[in-house]
Amino acid sequence: MHPAPDPSILTTEEVARLLDTDVDDGLTAAAAAERLARDGRNELRAAPRIPTWRRLLGQLRDPLIYLLFAAAGISLLAWMAEGMEGAPIDALVITGIILINALLGHAQEAKAENAVAALAKMTAATASVLRDGQVQRIPAAELVRGDILVLGEGDAVGADARLLRASALKAREAALTGESHAVLKEAATLGEPLPLADRTNMVFKGTAIVEGTGHAIVTATGMGTEMGMIAGMLDSAREESTPLQKEIGRVGRMLGLAVIAIAAIVVAATFAVHGARNASDAINILLLGVSLAVAAVPEGLPAILSVVLALGVQRMARHQAVVKKLSSVETLGSASVIASDKTGTLTRSEMTIQRIATFSGQVHASGVGYAPSGRLEHEGAELSGGALLAESAAVLLGGSLANNAGLRRLDDGSWEIQGDPTEAAFLVAERKLPAWRGGVPACEYRLRRFERIGEIPFSSERKMMSTLEIDHERNDTILLVAKGAPDTLLERCDRVQKGSDAVPLDDATRRRILADVDALSDAALRTLSVAYRELEPGEHPEDAANLEKNLVFAGTVGMMDPPREEAAAAIGEARRAGIRVIMITGDHPRTAARVAADLGIAPAGARALTGAELDTLSEPAFREAVRQSAVYARVAPAHKLRIVDALQADGCIVAMTGDGVNDAPALKAADIGIAMGVNGTEVTKEAAKMILADDNFATIVHAVREGRGIFDNIRKCLRYLLSSNMGEVLTIFLGVVLAGTIGLTTASGAVVLPLLATQILWVNLITDSGPALAMGMDPEIDDVMARRPRPLHERVIDARMWAGVLGTGMTMAAVTLLTLDMHLPGGLVEGDEDIATARSAAFTTLVLAQLFNCLNARSETLSAFRHLSVNPWLWAAIGISALAQIAVVNADFLNVAFGTVPLEAAQWLWCVALASVVLWAAELRKLAVRRLRPASADRR
Repeated sequence: MHPAPDPSILTTEEVARLLDTDVDDGLTAAAAAERLARDGRNELRAAPRIPTWRRLLGQLRDPLIYLLFAAAGISLLAWMAEGMEGAPIDALVITGIILINALLGHAQEAKAENAVAALAKMTAATASVLRDGQVQRIPAAELVRGDILVLGEGDAVGADARLLRASALKAREAALTGESHAVLKEAATLGEPLPLADRTNMVFKGTAIVEGTGHAIVTATGMGTEMGMIAGMLDSAREESTPLQKEIGRVGRMLGLAVIAIAAIVVAATFAVHGARNASDAINILLLGVSLAVAAVPEGLPAILSVVLALGVQRMARHQAVVKKLSSVETLGSASVIASDKTGTLTRSEMTIQRIATFSGQVHASGVGYAPSGRLEHEGAELSGGALLAESAAVLLGGSLANNAGLRRLDDGSWEIQGDPTEAAFLVAERKLPAWRGGVPACEYRLRRFERIGEIPFSSERKMMSTLEIDHERNDTILLVAKGAPDTLLERCDRVQKGSDAVPLDDATRRRILADVDALSDAALRTLSVAYRELEPGEHPEDAANLEKNLVFAGTVGMMDPPREEAAAAIGEARRAGIRVIMITGDHPRTAARVAADLGIAPAGARALTGAELDTLSEPAFREAVRQSAVYARVAPAHKLRIVDALQADGCIVAMTGDGVNDAPALKAADIGIAMGVNGTEVTKEAAKMILADDNFATIVHAVREGRGIFDNIRKCLRYLLSSNMGEVLTIFLGVVLAGTIGLTTASGAVVLPLLATQILWVNLITDSGPALAMGMDPEIDDVMARRPRPLHERVIDARMWAGVLGTGMTMAAVTLLTLDMHLPGGLVEGDEDIATARSAAFTTLVLAQLFNCLNARSETLSAFRHLSVNPWLWAAIGISALAQIAVVNADFLNVAFGTVPLEAAQWLWCVALASVVLWAAELRKLAVRRLRPASADRR
């Protein structure tokens, strides 16, 4: 709740006093924990959790379940009509299977929800707060009233708060107020209560900081925030189904309606042709219709697909790619363009000094990254003395003095920087200098010798920064050390470092220095120069404006953010998958072109298209340029958005990376917006559909592979479930149609059901859930990166899959009915068994055929004997289902429940042999497809 009165009309001191907070140190951890326990988490109220009993009942709200209840009721009526002798076995078995299916469906939904909840926790918003005098990053849900928020560009505001201080702070509040422009915020107290949009000294939960910095004291959390008050007025919104879920629902409804119609026709025709001599015959005919309907639709399919998606997305998260919504997996597998930032994504985000150009020549610094491994070399030999070493030391020591970064070694041996990567590069290179006098490392020598007493900060107008240092080795004289753009710094120099001395800077030397700078730039290196001078006795450090002149030019460094070693391989893999990779950066065009060439994004010599050039193009020319160019440099965020729009207008499915707050519009517009998890702002993470936990381009390509693999697994589940259920439908339907041909009639001409309703239910119970779920965890079988991206408009269940489903279903029905025919007298193949034995054998053949179909369904083209052992879960599911079928056939109490009788060993062998025909038929079809289709064709 809000403190009274309105905090916007109170001074900051009054607000702090009301909330019992120290504005300099923030709350203590203990006080924050106490307030969190008292007020609750900083979250908007979610819809009440549905009790388990209601969720279980929800599993029963399905037309198919109503059919099963009808079957149970019909069976119960038949039992009563026949004198209620014994137990109503059929009714009890059907009811038991209904309950088991409900429990399995509930377990699958719970597993999917738990997986989604785990992903939501990984992507939860965070906030910077001041606690115990230290700035900490905590989950935004743990903010409490009285916390001191530390706000910066790109932050999502975690709670309503009163500003304590602000520097050029602007917030985008469109989500709350509808105001499209960013609002300038300031800490001044308002004279009177004002409308929400005019409370300039407040920031609100759900808004975003787009510019500046500030501190604010949290005044409301959770449902007490302005956003919470609005949320309290709204009904909870229902989440929209994904395109995949909609298609599965459409297929389910289509199958259900079609088969119910067929079942009704079959029942009506059977009554008309054969009639019903008694209640038992009528019951059997009605159960025939119910069996046919039940056999058609895999009722567990939606829950299974949700689990497959959720588990696949969790697996992606373990590989550093956090997909925020399950529906995004569909789009990810279809990505045809990846538009990537350079810094940190394609490169290591570890600026490294590679060359040092001084008066006496150039020095190469080996090693990359922030680990100070490597050495300074000239013409392949390590520097150990002479003029070049003295000049290089002056450059690196000077660059480390005019520096506000930090470098430290962590407990695990890795190195971490604080501050600007460009400045940190000097600290790393400095450690590569040979040991100083007495074996002291250069960095320690610098810290002992110099003491900072002032700084002239960097500005975009001056393009340089300077520090003032007391030199304790030279009678505490004051040294000015400057670092900045080479041309700017050179204009302020009148001498140059030569060895250990400073000599006059003539025009020839000046031209040679500028030529060295051009050579470094041509090599796509970023250049910074270093200069220095001692202050004269009469000069005062406070007179900063007049100190940066008459400097000694020490030299220039060329630095580069090295490409990630794995990025080139990932780009090659993306190209193999038919995905175009483009690079968009704000860096210099030459640097962008060099990195693009090194990584294989563009050929060597290709130039980068700049933002300024894009601005001069007409719309048709812009679209054509986007089709042709793979490298963009010096671009603004607005250009990114235009590039995304142009690519999408061209029919591309675009994955776009970004880290800054200004990237958010482009990320939101892209089909897959990808935010940086390490360097990305909270605003970009909220706008994105996927977050890279390691900021690595290779992770994007791996995520595309995983996304394609997940989608393939969904198709495997669909292929398996639909073909298996098709086999059941055709077995019942053709068994009735061909009853006279295969001996499925009594002496009086009455039709005998090929399978009982309870047996069909058992088949669905043991072959649908376990094997289908296990198939959803299949590793990559086909080479998913050897085919072009799947168009989003392409149906998940296409004509090719329907043909395979129908062919497999026909084969399954044929071998099941052949098993019946072989055991029954009469028909095409003479047999001598009773109907109970024949039905038990056919029932077993159908179950085993579906288990063989597990192996078929893993690929439409690849042999089932490839990669047989890579999925132990599938073999476990097949083994459990097979053991369950053995029990149903051989256990006495299950014989009664399911109308089965034990089979002899020879009969079991016939069942296995006939069921395996499903496998061999599929192998022949796949072989023909592989022979007729080129190796490079799309394989699924």
